[in-house]
Amino acid sequence: MVVGDFPIETDTIVIGAGPGGYVAAIRAAQLGQKVTIVEKGTLGGVCLNVGCIPSKALIAAGHRYETAKHSDSIGITAENVKVDFSKVQQWKAGVVKKLTGGVEGLLKGNKVDIVRGEAYFVDANTLRVMDENSAQTYTFKNAIIATGSRPIEIPAFKFSKRVLDSTGALALEEIPNKIVVIGGGYIGTELGGAYANFGTQVTILEGADEILGGFEKQMSSIVKRNLKKKGAEIFTKAMAKGVQETEDGVVVTYEVKGEEKQVEADYVFVMVGRRPNTDELGLEQAGVQLTDRGIIKTDKQCRTNVSNIFAIGDVVEGPPLAHKASYEGKIAAEAVAGHNSEIDYLAIPAVVFSDPELASVGYTEQQAKEEGIEVIAAKFPFAANGRALALAATDGFLKLVTRKEDGLVIGAQIAGANASDMIAELGLAIESGMTAEDLAMTIHAHPTLGEITMEAAEVALGNPIHILK
Repeated sequence: MVVGDFPIETDTIVIGAGPGGYVAAIRAAQLGQKVTIVEKGTLGGVCLNVGCIPSKALIAAGHRYETAKHSDSIGITAENVKVDFSKVQQWKAGVVKKLTGGVEGLLKGNKVDIVRGEAYFVDANTLRVMDENSAQTYTFKNAIIATGSRPIEIPAFKFSKRVLDSTGALALEEIPNKIVVIGGGYIGTELGGAYANFGTQVTILEGADEILGGFEKQMSSIVKRNLKKKGAEIFTKAMAKGVQETEDGVVVTYEVKGEEKQVEADYVFVMVGRRPNTDELGLEQAGVQLTDRGIIKTDKQCRTNVSNIFAIGDVVEGPPLAHKASYEGKIAAEAVAGHNSEIDYLAIPAVVFSDPELASVGYTEQQAKEEGIEVIAAKFPFAANGRALALAATDGFLKLVTRKEDGLVIGAQIAGANASDMIAELGLAIESGMTAEDLAMTIHAHPTLGEITMEAAEVALGNPIHILK
């Protein structure tokens, strides 16, 4: 380790190069800042390397296999459909490599200095970055903390060869015959569904009343039904008690309705949430305040209690979503540059890549009622849409939540094919202050799933064309 190194000066230092950090670094550089970004792992963070991107690649591959096996109803059959899972993993790795390489190119192209190592605050204007061989001090005017989160490990299920977090679940070398998934949130449901599409027998244990608790029951129940069609077993109000590892598998003990049960599997996936990476940064040296849960307190500009230190993404309040982190990264970078930018979470979408996909933005009908807003909740089914019928993807609906007094769009929920893409128009509608009439009068191409948005708006106005009142 170098002792008494000469400090390197920079305007803004960003700690963490995930979807929050690298976006913040690029935007700060675009706004004239001299920027340094510090990353101890791989550029792109959890999302690009072991999260959002590889999981969606695995889900896509599972869909291809499942479609090839089960298209008899539309007159297409295939014999001896096989999966070369090592090739699936190679393809997935290639997708990740392209994106992480792209991030490096973007950072360098914007003249951001990339530094590898672990960052520790010395004080509110000084960082020490260490790797295995050396240490370097950096002085800065502003810092943006974007260190993300890690999977929660529960005491009775210590991670091992057979007890896996999401990273391990995505890196399996073979398709398991049986898995147990502890946690029926979006990560557990997505990965459980992906392996179910490959033919794995899946058991999901969820402690709450329903899987996908952040979504309305009428949405999650469609996903639940489809998982069961694929042979998955789902136990809600279930408590995972412990695991016994054998040479070639696990035995998981759980309790449901007061009765203790056991299930054998090849692996157990532990997906019960994530905790912020704020415990090894030396934040106390800089005077940055944390909550009891290790979350950094911030204001509407992502500024901490220390005026020149900002925090974004999974280390601050709110859902651990990559697009939330990127959005906050832009706000923080603009605040650093002296702009009056502030965060506004009204139109932040939440998406689950389940079967079918779920997406929500703005208020739900229930949330609006709880805040005393009188609303019209207008639903239109995928089954009444020509494109959905032609895709053999008729499961689901779109619900539009509009304010009763003036038709203002304040929320939307979609359960159905391509919900993840369709929600963008509705987010734009909320951000732009559009009404149901604005959506209904926008000419949507035919035949498309996008027409469902227009049709739901017409339901809200009381004059639907393609369903009866």
